[in-house]
Amino acid sequence: MLHYMYTDALPEKMTMDAMAMAKGLLVAAHRFKLDGLKLMGEETLSKRIDVSTVAGTLAVPEQHGCRDLKAACMEFLARPGNLRAAMEIEGYEKVKAIINPVVMMEVVMKQVFFIGVMKQVGCTDE
Repeated sequence: MLHYMYTDALPEKMTMDAMAMAKGLLVAAHRFKLDGLKLMGEETLSKRIDVSTVAGTLAVPEQHGCRDLKAACMEFLARPGNLRAAMEIEGYEKVKAIINPVVMMEVVMKQVFFIGVMKQVGCTDE
């Protein structure tokens, strides 16, 4: 965080896991109202969303008000197969308890909408 305070940029070489560092910086940025750092953290996390990280990442915007990160997670989960695969990840139940039930309903509704659109354009075999 000090590097950001003096340079207005993230360090080029991150010594720890980029996801963990981005989450930590995002939490600190939210706490100290550093909007630029918060946006950088959101961008870093958004670029690294996958089946094994989406549930933990989705908990972050709920706790720290990150609309773009939430939207990226929701878009990822709406793609066919991603929600099911994420639900099979060990530890998902624990993270699901953190996430607001309304958000979980949004995820399901987005997936239903996405599948409906894909069927209309003939891009799915369901």
